[in-house]
Amino acid sequence: MNYNDIIGTIGVSMVLVAYFLNIFGLIPKEGILFFILNILGASIACYASILINYKPFVILEGTWAMVSFLGLMKNLKK
Repeated sequence: MNYNDIIGTIGVSMVLVAYFLNIFGLIPKEGILFFILNILGASIACYASILINYKPFVILEGTWAMVSFLGLMKNLKK
């Protein structure tokens, strides 16, 4: 497994853990941990996609990170 794969696996795993924890009611979908896991995971996966020059996933993960960040900001304003 090379560096790109390790970084990508870490990022995608964080997003999947957030989803799993939310689906099984272990963390709320509006909770800070949910947003943080998504922001960090998507950002790391985006970085891995940049390293391998795979633009569709750069767009997907970059957008995922931005939307999660905006969700976190909206949540913190409440």
